[in-house]
Amino acid sequence: QVQLVESGGGLVQAGGSLRLSCVASGSIFSVNNMGWYRQAPGKQRELVAVITSGGSTNYADFVKGRFSISRDNAKNTVYLQMMSLKPDDTAVYYCNARITSRSIPVSGDYWGQGTQVTVSS
Repeated sequence: QVQLVESGGGLVQAGGSLRLSCVASGSIFSVNNMGWYRQAPGKQRELVAVITSGGSTNYADFVKGRFSISRDNAKNTVYLQMMSLKPDDTAVYYCNARITSRSIPVSGDYWGQGTQVTVSS
């Protein structure tokens, strides 16, 4: 069984910074793409950033220059460094990973439980 656990959310003032972490654990054979999504109240879940196992990154336009995604493959962990936060960044942030488990030899998408980020004005 595979699970993703996020941490690092919280309340911050506009202009501040937060760092989110997400650890994948369980019966893992390999971890491919890892990424962060967010969902604000009344809105659809949207991609924030994604990183491949080789370190290539892609960002949503609304976070370019402010957020940075990175990963530690040895720890099956992905990070999201968020700077210059705005009230519009307020949302539940979800970790996503494409993982091949040891028990099922096909890759699947796994999600964390989400962590709340609130940016006050």
